[in-house]
Amino acid sequence: MKPKMLVIASLLSTSALMASTGFADEPLSIDLYQATEDGQGSPIGDVTFEDTQYGLLITPSLKNLTPGEHGWHVHERPDCGPATKDGEKTAAAAAGSHYDPQKKGAHKGPYHSDGHLGDLPALFVADDGQATRSVLAPRLEAADLHGRALVVHEGGDNYSDDPKALGGGGARVACGVIQAP
Repeated sequence: MKPKMLVIASLLSTSALMASTGFADEPLSIDLYQATEDGQGSPIGDVTFEDTQYGLLITPSLKNLTPGEHGWHVHERPDCGPATKDGEKTAAAAAGSHYDPQKKGAHKGPYHSDGHLGDLPALFVADDGQATRSVLAPRLEAADLHGRALVVHEGGDNYSDDPKALGGGGARVACGVIQAP
């Protein structure tokens, strides 16, 4: 077989393998913005999602966040606008609750099958306000994300509903809408 034909055959078999395993040809990328009580704020970067054989690889390229650990989750609705929650106007509350299609009703983190599917591994922000460390969400795939929102919370996440509900991450500080391709 000629070298050109070998390259073409190799590319075709790789594409067929990717299609048969369900992995997307192109990673999904969304923009994230500061979440404010008045709506969408300034852009803070983007997040890329890519299916792998081990789950969903999530790669942030974010800036202007408070250093430290942050909880972040896939939320049920594709809306980052403010909404009234408990009588107060709340940033990104229109995104709704953590994505929980199986109605588990518990916040147990990304590795526990009895919790919300939208629970993600922690987002780590460096001292310079940038987040670039990839994480792996083993129970998710890119197809689960369409028509949802990605929300970053003010504080860390203890992957529990105790002592505070939903991991205790606090206010929603950033949000991005995930649209179907």
